[in-house]
Amino acid sequence: MKRILVLVALPLFAATPEQQIREVLNIQVAAWNQGDIPAFMDGYDKSESTTFVGVAITKGHAQVLANYQKRYPTRDKMGTLRFSDIEVRQLGPDYASVLGRYHLDRSTEGGGEASGIFTLIFHRTGQGWRIILDHTS
Repeated sequence: MKRILVLVALPLFAATPEQQIREVLNIQVAAWNQGDIPAFMDGYDKSESTTFVGVAITKGHAQVLANYQKRYPTRDKMGTLRFSDIEVRQLGPDYASVLGRYHLDRSTEGGGEASGIFTLIFHRTGQGWRIILDHTS
């Protein structure tokens, strides 16, 4: 009887898509703040179609990673990242959008403070929720 109760109650404890997406973002912030850009990039789908839109449009996980590493070659340039004003909106069972703000606390030598807004499109993959489109300004 106890086993049946546990199996019935188990879905009640499963994280919602929004909670899972927020956890991906939290893991990204922690990785960034440890100076680990490859771990930060684990939040992105490892696909050639993964797209980053900023000053230019970059396609492919490997190229987005290379661009991050080029733009932030040192811990000083990376600074400390935080996200705020996060809004997650489910677009279907396997897609969601995320709006939010980012802020980098950096020294003057590291490039100074930086902040802006972002829109992310997440897709539920076999590895969990992953970013397939990132538009950051």
